[in-house]
Amino acid sequence: MNDILYIDLNSCFATIEQQARPMLRGRPVAICNRITPNACIIAASYEAKACGVKVGMRRMEAKTLCPDLIFAETEPDKYIFVHEKLKRIMQDYSANVVMKSIDEGVIDLAEAPPHIRERNRYEIGREIKQRLLTEVGDWMRCNVGIASNRFLAKLAGELHKPDGLDEITPENQRDIFATLKLTDLPGINVRMERRLNAVSIFTPLEFLDADEEILVKLVCKSIDGSKWYKRLRGIEVDAVDYGIKSVGRQYVLESKLLSREEIEARILHLAEDVGYRLRSKDLYARGVYVWTYGYDDIYSHRSTILKTPINTDADICRTTMQLYDELPAPVRIIGVTLYKLQDHPEAQLCFYQDKIDRAQNICTAIDKINLRFGARTVHSARSMGTDHVKTKIPFGSTRYLDHSIT
Repeated sequence: MNDILYIDLNSCFATIEQQARPMLRGRPVAICNRITPNACIIAASYEAKACGVKVGMRRMEAKTLCPDLIFAETEPDKYIFVHEKLKRIMQDYSANVVMKSIDEGVIDLAEAPPHIRERNRYEIGREIKQRLLTEVGDWMRCNVGIASNRFLAKLAGELHKPDGLDEITPENQRDIFATLKLTDLPGINVRMERRLNAVSIFTPLEFLDADEEILVKLVCKSIDGSKWYKRLRGIEVDAVDYGIKSVGRQYVLESKLLSREEIEARILHLAEDVGYRLRSKDLYARGVYVWTYGYDDIYSHRSTILKTPINTDADICRTTMQLYDELPAPVRIIGVTLYKLQDHPEAQLCFYQDKIDRAQNICTAIDKINLRFGARTVHSARSMGTDHVKTKIPFGSTRYLDHSIT
């Protein structure tokens, strides 16, 4: 039974801007985190894509390809609003809904109420698409893929973009695979394609027909080969939550002329933000990693493993600055990552426990104020003047869209 529906919003950020601003509809639009000459495009409307504009392209290059291109700066609140709307629509069909990113999610109808499970899958897909139009906006479109596992449902959702609705079944799978290249399959990049080619697998059909032993021993050289064998046959192997391994942020400095003090303010901003994300998941970190890219494209980094896990801004910022002071200047990109995460600090006797508790209480109070009145309502004086260091909208995870502090 095909119980998996994969929902994917089309050109999400650009389409949301066109929905919010009717004057942009039907026109080429590119979305950037900041509108600067060297800004990188993170999303493009279908009109822009038709002119050759691609995600990752620099603003000046895109403007050369498409002189009429309109640039818009990201507005996270809009995208989060649509994300929440889409999630609520999906949750009306099953208790088992997983948002894979801000613009795509999975519905597992195996846990749906009986009256939903009895319905035709195409009918449910069409209804979701119509509800997106009526409940979010008439410019919104999505692809819906239907299959027996997440892999094939995602592939089905990519067959006819934009606004597609497709189902992969055992009866039509071979016909569909015959029209595709290996790199059309989700998760198959050029490197994986070369591995498959090395054992005379050049097409999706040959991949489907390959022996499991060949995939395990010669292609993947690990249990991943067995996962691919099952994935291609509609068996679910991807419904796994791997948890949070690290929390990080990076920022491209807006000018070469920033002083050391101004750069430090931006690093502290990043440190405060990753600290807030860490606490939003009730986690502590033992590892702190600070990295930079210079204008000569040389990558530098420093890290430390702490004896005692931390999660307050004071501890995170102090450790971050100690590491940054060891890195060369000038820098073009800065980044802070917390790792070796755990869900509670080790219990141990400490002569300064009262000071630790006080710092923790202050940090919790600040988080609650910021949650109620807006991010950075309260922050350190040293990170003043950095409100333009906006949080990027995540493409691969939605775990920090809800920053609830317990």
